[in-house]
Amino acid sequence: MKKRCFFIGVLMLAGLFAVSCGKKEASEIKVGVVQAQTGMYAAFGLGGVFGIKAAVDDINQQGGVKVGDKKIPIKLVIVDNESDPNKAGSLAESLIVQDKVNFIVSGDEPPPMHPGVSQAAEKHNVIYVTSTGPEEPWAAMRQETPTKWPHTWATGLFAIVSPAPAGDFRAKPGYTIVDTWMAMLDLFGGRTNKKVGIICSDDPDGRGWYTLFGPALKKVGYEVIGLDKNLGLIPLETTDFSSTIKAWKDAKVEILWGNCPGPFFGAVWKQANSLGFKPKMVSIGRGALYFEDISAWGGDLPLGVSTEVWWDPSMKDSPGFGSTTPASLAERWLKEKKQPLNRAIGPGYRSVQVLVDAIQRAGTLDTEKVNAALAQTDLPTICQRVKFDENQFSRGPLMFGQWFKADTPEKWDLKIVFSKHDFVPATAQPMFPKPY
Repeated sequence: MKKRCFFIGVLMLAGLFAVSCGKKEASEIKVGVVQAQTGMYAAFGLGGVFGIKAAVDDINQQGGVKVGDKKIPIKLVIVDNESDPNKAGSLAESLIVQDKVNFIVSGDEPPPMHPGVSQAAEKHNVIYVTSTGPEEPWAAMRQETPTKWPHTWATGLFAIVSPAPAGDFRAKPGYTIVDTWMAMLDLFGGRTNKKVGIICSDDPDGRGWYTLFGPALKKVGYEVIGLDKNLGLIPLETTDFSSTIKAWKDAKVEILWGNCPGPFFGAVWKQANSLGFKPKMVSIGRGALYFEDISAWGGDLPLGVSTEVWWDPSMKDSPGFGSTTPASLAERWLKEKKQPLNRAIGPGYRSVQVLVDAIQRAGTLDTEKVNAALAQTDLPTICQRVKFDENQFSRGPLMFGQWFKADTPEKWDLKIVFSKHDFVPATAQPMFPKPY
């Protein structure tokens, strides 16, 4: 009996030793990626996943992530959320439970795509590093949850109207939509009748823009048509926009601004064109960010349409891993994809940089220690400096871009026409009025 107990004890100790060694000698860090590859946010995912892969390739070429006294390579497990917020959460759950990922990352996607992933991360005590924006819709969703998602960190894009707190290095012009887009109105608004139509999809992102941007425009002397009646706040499933367009046209709207998905705005803009609605200024957040979206509108509909720009290959003082720079990352995209630049590659790359930095400073894969390290992040990245605020959000710089015709097979090029930042210059003069 004593011999049998001794034998069992030896086996148990051996098992514990093996488990202990397994933890110390982890052969890889498994990182899950929940990102759209199909659906209305496919363009976000196309660039985001490319940037994530590029960053992982770069760190793995250096031997991997330095954890304590050894380097461990990253292995990616990528799933397509199909632009469906409901699927995103279940996919994250599967990555954690079945694929046993250590962490989850994603590139840029609008705020509604993240709650399911964040909730799964909290349920299983897994860190989620993402990119999203604007800050106000993100913060509102986070505050409405019981947990506040303490393991989710948003390497975000910008705020709509909320300035950075006093003393923050971003407490200056060029970090909110209002001060960036208002700069364009300062240049050209006086050459319009100052009548504005706002078009926003009725989702957290669009509602944030509609409820904040409309009143901000009124404060500086613009008339926002139908703001009190939510004229331009429209459900995503809508296909007939003629009544809204007619109201804008009847009111002689000369400025159309808003925020909605690319395919959604494409349907609005095609109908507007057929109904003869031709505003002098058109600026659309989210919906006009990517060539993949605007090229589907057809004809010359993209010409002169404006949008926010939050990453560009010309960015100075924006290091990647090793010798990678914004310019070289863009060159890798063009060489591999052979299509116009997708600016989501920058935020995708950045998410990996932020996670890797936190792991290396923590010196462990332990969730709580890495999470504590994330809270102390102050990191120069390929998208400029990342430092999180009380909402676990890090806003980045913002520029103003317009779509121009290009002498290439793809036909279109998004150029920066206004920038308040010395590290990323404007590359073209703005078009006004929008040509038709």
